[in-house]
Amino acid sequence: MGPAPPSVLLNYAPMITYPQIDPVALALGPLKIRWYGLMYLIGFAVAWFLARSRARRPEFGWKIEWVDDLIFYLAVGLIVGARLGYTLFYGMAGILADPLSLLRIWEGGMSFHGGLLGVALAIWLFGRKVGKSFFETADFVVPLAPLGLCAGRIGNFINGELWGKPTDVPWAFVVNGEPRHASQLYEAGLEGIVLFVILWLYSSRRPPVMAVSGAFLLLYGLFRFSVEFVRVPDAHLGYLALDWVTMGQILSTPMILFGLLFLFLAYRAPAAAART
Repeated sequence: MGPAPPSVLLNYAPMITYPQIDPVALALGPLKIRWYGLMYLIGFAVAWFLARSRARRPEFGWKIEWVDDLIFYLAVGLIVGARLGYTLFYGMAGILADPLSLLRIWEGGMSFHGGLLGVALAIWLFGRKVGKSFFETADFVVPLAPLGLCAGRIGNFINGELWGKPTDVPWAFVVNGEPRHASQLYEAGLEGIVLFVILWLYSSRRPPVMAVSGAFLLLYGLFRFSVEFVRVPDAHLGYLALDWVTMGQILSTPMILFGLLFLFLAYRAPAAAART
């Protein structure tokens, strides 16, 4: 007999059973420290460490004493923006039914795109405080973000939320008896590790102002848009157009367009200046 067809082999491919991780990392009496909240703390700690590392290098033009205030501004902007963004983009009905859930960030329900807007406001405010332009500040900040995004997606995985579509790939996770794409881990890898390596190396070359910010928007938008093809859309929203367009893709499209625009402007401005 010849070898079994690939479709038959896939039916017997090894898969991974989702371990049903306890969302509470540590319980001390009534105090419960959840993995999701802990991942945010890890993300901010990593950003603080990376920012201090960069601030020690004079070519970046940053003072190390600015870093603590910068991380505080970013933390407030991210948490407030992400929660309000989720309310606006995904969860308005739930917030209206239970207004106090707006404060329970450890349960999930944080929008990256809302967080991005909150961070943009924080960058503008902090830049005014220290005498930096918006894009000078943003170019310093965006390479700090991807590892925090990675930690957040791992928090989604631990919470058992934002699963991908059913699949028979060997690396699928079996959730409630059904194998699914671990779209949280795909995003952790692409939006986290891959994006960090690219931005850290690219920004180390000191490209023109606005270019690092443009690269972040472009690459994150492309990575998120792509993963949405294997991610289950929010149940209360479903597909918004053509039986495949999700809210995540709609919100990521402006990021891709603005990323391209910022990169064009960043490299066009030095060329224009050289001609004058």
